[in-house]
Amino acid sequence: MKPIPRNHEKRRFAAGSAADPNGPVWLWGQHAVEAALANTNREILRCVATENAARRVGLSQAETLDPKALDKLLPPGAVHQGLAVRVKPLEAASLDDVLARPELPRRLCVLDQISDPHNLGAIFRSAAAFGVDGLILQTRHTPAITGVAAKAAAGAIETVPEIRVVNIARAIDQLGEAGYHTVGLAGEGMETISAAVHGAGRVAFVMGAEGSGLRPAVAKACATLARIPMTPGMESLNVSNAAAIAFYEAMRQETGA
Repeated sequence: MKPIPRNHEKRRFAAGSAADPNGPVWLWGQHAVEAALANTNREILRCVATENAARRVGLSQAETLDPKALDKLLPPGAVHQGLAVRVKPLEAASLDDVLARPELPRRLCVLDQISDPHNLGAIFRSAAAFGVDGLILQTRHTPAITGVAAKAAAGAIETVPEIRVVNIARAIDQLGEAGYHTVGLAGEGMETISAAVHGAGRVAFVMGAEGSGLRPAVAKACATLARIPMTPGMESLNVSNAAAIAFYEAMRQETGA
């Protein structure tokens, strides 16, 4: 992940509101806010901070509020650390456009109907940490990238591209045609994750929804199903934990770390 500048004096904030009233979202927490401010593709509609937080991160342009006023501005339970920004959503990429590039991403991940924004954010964070070049999400049945996911992602939503597709199984077929080894994570997988990614070149992981896992048509579309070895008695892992292990294993094998 690229470093985040500590001084935001030159960042200009857009005036007015977005054309679509349902479009803008609040992001909060120091990592999420600093990453949004550092992202030149992100349109900032409003920036608010407590006096202490603004001083801490060198953000003199922010609108200052007392902590209680900031609590009321954001959803209940938002752990904001004294910082929040109102932003327009980033534009998602098209898979067709990604696959048409002269140099294809080395590693991608397809998320099949992940519904928990905490898991979604955690997967973005692991993708940034372990060199996954984009997350492919369905246009329906997947939550928008809002404040909860952004806080869990700790800034990674600004650096890991979001790619949206209509049909997950078709997207997996496209990836296979483009030369990706498509690996679905499933407890019943015949291969271990280590064996599945060994010498694979470009890899696209496929993660199923919390609880239900991969849908049958999605599992069938994958080139292989792989499992993460676990001690007896433990049936499965949280999807974000499984994603982190899979991403790390692919990076480890590629780099020899």
